[in-house]
Amino acid sequence: FEWLLILPLAAPGYVLAYAWGDLMGVGGPIQSALRDMTGWSARDYWFPSMRSMPGLAFVLASGLYPYVYLTARTAFVSQSICALEAARSLGASPLRSFWSVVLPSARPAIAAGLALALMETAADYGAAEYLGVPTLTFGIVRAWKSFGEPAAAARLAVILLVLVVGLLLAERWSRGRAGSQQSSTRWRAVSRTKLAGLPAFGAAMFCLVGFSIGFLVPVSRLLWRALEAREYVAPVGEALKNTLILAGAGAAFGFVLALVIALAGRGKGPAAAFARLTASSAYAIPGAVLALGALVVLGGLGLTLTGIVPVLALAWVYANRFTTTGAEPMVAALARAPASLGHAAESLGASPLRRAREVDLPIALSGASAGALILFVECLKELPATLMLRPFSWDTLAVRANAYASDERLAAAALPALLITVAGLVPVILLSWRLSHSRPGEHTHE
Repeated sequence: FEWLLILPLAAPGYVLAYAWGDLMGVGGPIQSALRDMTGWSARDYWFPSMRSMPGLAFVLASGLYPYVYLTARTAFVSQSICALEAARSLGASPLRSFWSVVLPSARPAIAAGLALALMETAADYGAAEYLGVPTLTFGIVRAWKSFGEPAAAARLAVILLVLVVGLLLAERWSRGRAGSQQSSTRWRAVSRTKLAGLPAFGAAMFCLVGFSIGFLVPVSRLLWRALEAREYVAPVGEALKNTLILAGAGAAFGFVLALVIALAGRGKGPAAAFARLTASSAYAIPGAVLALGALVVLGGLGLTLTGIVPVLALAWVYANRFTTTGAEPMVAALARAPASLGHAAESLGASPLRRAREVDLPIALSGASAGALILFVECLKELPATLMLRPFSWDTLAVRANAYASDERLAAAALPALLITVAGLVPVILLSWRLSHSRPGEHTHE
């Protein structure tokens, strides 16, 4: 279940909202089956509404829980068995050892994952807009696009930015604490415990529920809906072309920045530290806030969203939002490289620039394909910034799915939503591969 549990990350929140809203609606299969079995009318019973704050919370939680799962898993597998052995030697039961030793050690990492999930929740627009729940991001886009009130949009953006900065600081603090938890000089990996019988069945069912709610059920529903709307393939083809152009431009710009950041991060001193901090912090800023900032700058320069201007503006927003995710594979490639390579270059008198060009750059480019793919997919999935900055009449897959869903044409929205989800599987597959190679003590020969 290690890789199944992260599959919900492939589907954006708005895609899950379309599927669950359709499943749980009055005309959906669940309520229709209930009425068929009981003979009731829609007025004769109460049914939980997805178009509510609890409904939005359910949708976002089902898609964002992998953030907490990933950070918690990393913390658990990185712990040393020495602390557990000490607790057991003092007479603690396995359950008490977990609550008193294992969980407190992993708490900072869990808090970091929760902060990441909260940042994604704050940045969500599509799910909140479809389910009719007023959020700050929804208010920013609506104030600008529907009411033409840039001042109101700016005030909401400031509030959202303050909230996101607070979450970012909490996430950094939690990661710092997580990094300092292992204080023992003796370290041995925790061996896996193989479950059998009822505990194995219960654990499997628990994992299956999370995977089903966050991926299997909504994707199956969208697939069923897409098969009912074959006549909409042509319009989606045009949206696919627009998506490839805009996401390609954003990915190209972001890739150059990601490469610069990965190489700059190898340096020491305040400049390199500032580059790393700026790049990692930009990911926390919601797309709607970045788009609003771009619109304000364009307005100050007397430019309008015509010609090449919106494409460049979107490329800038995409790059600012997602450069960190594209840089991570390159940073990881540099981190795996032996330090002796850099030392050898320095001993031969190579300047820092020459070392970066002849040593660090080829190593960083080994992770370039993964970084470029992740950048492209993240640009493809972005909705609020694309809605606010796209060229006139240019509908991307995300915009087309949003428009169809807003008109309750969910059969038509299913195909672009599925295409977005399929594209989102690419970084998830890369992440699952890293998970399979991340357990301490394994693959040491590589």
